[in-house]
Amino acid sequence: MRRNSSLCSRCVLVSSQVSVEPSAGGAAACRICEERCSGFQPHSWRKACVSCGCSAADHPAGGDVEDDQRMGRLLADSPCGHLTAKVKGGGGLRVYKRNRMIVTNPVVSRKDPTFNTTTYEWAPAGAAQTLAMQYMELVPQAQRPVSGTGGALERRRQLFGQLPAYDQDPMKCQSLASEEEISSMLLFVKSYKQEVLGVGEVAFPGEGRALSEAASQRTAKDAKDGGDRRDAPRQQDSSSAAGSTNGTDDGTGHRCTGCHGEVAKETPAVYAERAGYHGALWHPACFVCSECGQALVDLVYFWSAHKLFCGRHFCQTVWPRCSGCDELIFCQSFHTAKDGRTWHHQHYCCWRCGRSLDTPCQH
Repeated sequence: MRRNSSLCSRCVLVSSQVSVEPSAGGAAACRICEERCSGFQPHSWRKACVSCGCSAADHPAGGDVEDDQRMGRLLADSPCGHLTAKVKGGGGLRVYKRNRMIVTNPVVSRKDPTFNTTTYEWAPAGAAQTLAMQYMELVPQAQRPVSGTGGALERRRQLFGQLPAYDQDPMKCQSLASEEEISSMLLFVKSYKQEVLGVGEVAFPGEGRALSEAASQRTAKDAKDGGDRRDAPRQQDSSSAAGSTNGTDDGTGHRCTGCHGEVAKETPAVYAERAGYHGALWHPACFVCSECGQALVDLVYFWSAHKLFCGRHFCQTVWPRCSGCDELIFCQSFHTAKDGRTWHHQHYCCWRCGRSLDTPCQH
């Protein structure tokens, strides 16, 4: 794909406002059941609606402010902290500086000119206007996060599904039963923020060196300023970069780390700092979780064992997940079913009647 400055008459990247607002009241409707569900009625411990049985992720409550606060907590104290900002008077609270992209195209007519405006709820951080639009054109149309469309709704659902709040914040967990379990979770979260978590960057093939230099400058600035990210050193998997020619120009062109196909020089690609800027790059459609195959929402990835993961599936490689409450299991004793699924002992039961799953019930 060639760079095309005629994609739109005006393309503007704007950052979300840093503010704190109360969430909207009322029970969130189910995007699966729609009018058949009266609104989200939470179960006492299962992440599901008592009314319709669908997942809490299918009842996305709150709005942009809550989403950006949750993402801000995730990215804070990590090498991606530059994508967050402090909330004035928020006591250290950080929010996600999510980029929105507004595209305005003129409508040609004989009368006074009019304009069609398209707002993308998310756009790649730091990407130039034309590059961001080229990136969006490579995303399947149904998945583009255009405001008011199914793509924007799916983005919010993926935020809940791929990056559960209860995988990063003990205050969001109901199953932690001791100080030891809370400490284990806090240490785990700190570890993955410093060693595994990252956000992909969109650039053209061959621009990895410039991205690397920018990352080094951020690290130096953090060290000089003694900022909030001073305890989160950047760690790249240099062995992965050295052991692979994926993403490098080997004389025959740049190769995608995902599909191993060629990446054209004027086609946007995704880089992952954890994988090494000079050792890997991906087609936008190939930047997916190696476990579930879903596109990584907002390009947030977890790099482990030379693979990309979404947050949910990376956490499950380290700690078991309860099939009942969906939270990670930090206690030493838990139930493992014959099919390999794991459960807190108290959650190995029918979530409607409470009877053990080894005992048949009407549900």
